[in-house]
Amino acid sequence: MSRRSTLRHQPDSATATFSTRSNSLATTKNSIATKRVGNHSNDIVAYFHDEQVGNYHYGERHPMKPHRLTLTNHLVISYDLHKKMEIFQPRRATDEEIMSFHAPDYIDFLKKVTPENMNTFSKVFSRFNVGDDCPVFDGMFDFCKIYSGATIDAARKLTNGSADISINWSGGLHHAKRVEASGFCYVNDIVLGIFELLTHHPRVLYVDIDIHHGDGVQEAFYTTDRVMTVSFHKYNGDFFPGTGDIDEVGSGIGKHYSLNVPLKDGIDDESYIYLFKSVMEAVINSFRPSAIVLQCGADSLGCDRLGCFNLSIKAHGECVRFIKDFKLPLLVLGGGGYTIRNVARCWTYETSILVDHEVSNDLPYNEYIDFFQPDYKLHPHLSGKVENMNTKQYIRNLRIRVLEHLRFLNGAPSVQMQEIPPDMQGFLDMNDEEEAERMADSAKGKETKEKRRGREHDNEFYDNEQDVDNMEIE
Repeated sequence: MSRRSTLRHQPDSATATFSTRSNSLATTKNSIATKRVGNHSNDIVAYFHDEQVGNYHYGERHPMKPHRLTLTNHLVISYDLHKKMEIFQPRRATDEEIMSFHAPDYIDFLKKVTPENMNTFSKVFSRFNVGDDCPVFDGMFDFCKIYSGATIDAARKLTNGSADISINWSGGLHHAKRVEASGFCYVNDIVLGIFELLTHHPRVLYVDIDIHHGDGVQEAFYTTDRVMTVSFHKYNGDFFPGTGDIDEVGSGIGKHYSLNVPLKDGIDDESYIYLFKSVMEAVINSFRPSAIVLQCGADSLGCDRLGCFNLSIKAHGECVRFIKDFKLPLLVLGGGGYTIRNVARCWTYETSILVDHEVSNDLPYNEYIDFFQPDYKLHPHLSGKVENMNTKQYIRNLRIRVLEHLRFLNGAPSVQMQEIPPDMQGFLDMNDEEEAERMADSAKGKETKEKRRGREHDNEFYDNEQDVDNMEIE
């Protein structure tokens, strides 16, 4: 049994904020009755990394660069953070494990298709949503097995009580659906990790701070009350994936166990942290999870190639710190992030938070130090590049509406523990009414996907490897 399995909340009020706020925003400190804990220096942290995972390549002009994982790992080692963790070489996920969620015909396609034979599979590309966003590349299914196996193993460390926190920066691919690829994601490792957690934990909370809605995970658990999904993301009905409206709340027994926090362009540190802390404190106190999965997509940082927020690395990391301080078994995953030097900075900083070790703002020398020129700092200035469209009134009203949804949760759900959660059929099989409700929400994303098909955004693809990192920072 993990040592982080009991909720305890007793810090002083000073820890409830990230930065000095205006009086109108500071009222959140008085609106939350239960507080958090502080020091966790004795946590056992398990870190999963496969040296090969950064060598895969989506394509020269594709924004997803697995090489960011290599940059991250080198920074982690250069800061000596590996000495404060248990380091594991993950095994590859088996076909059986992957098909515990994904459809066999879809996985059979991923196993067989290659750049050399892809023309023979062209008739099913549309069915499985393979194309520009999700291209066929060398070693594609091996890549999926590596990051998925790492997430499953990381979750298993939590279920057997041998770790308090597990980290897999290669995971967090939250868009993949049961029968199709989506948004650079082919296999949904998050769902597989949550399945593993559910074999031991009665309630699992999923938290997503990627700029894109965590639609694949929400859809997978839309009809259960054993998994609550909470996503903070940009939403305007058109921004990918097109889902994540505040009124998408789940269906059947899962109604009100999906929570969405839709944001506008340019949100800053102060507003984001205010919303995140007030919402997540209320969620955890209402749902009372026994384990948490945190997806740390770094495309919500300022200056991201595909993003439009103004978050600093410190603010992004403060979300990690806040969730960590609830002292529950915690699975930490990566996700989006397309200015790769900032992704590496962010996930390295968050690793330091998870092991309770303060690191210097001056980056240590490592093999890839030139990626971080000209400043060579851990915390470059990333804020203020996009106009903040989230007015204080919008933030207040959004918080009220989100917290209103939590009133429908009559305390934590009653769960009869089983050795294996009914072979997952409770999550994969829905009655007609539940299926119709889920499809109505996911249809919004489908419509957006069709609008985007064949339409290339100015910043979505670029000419060469270095172009990903040519955004100016101060």
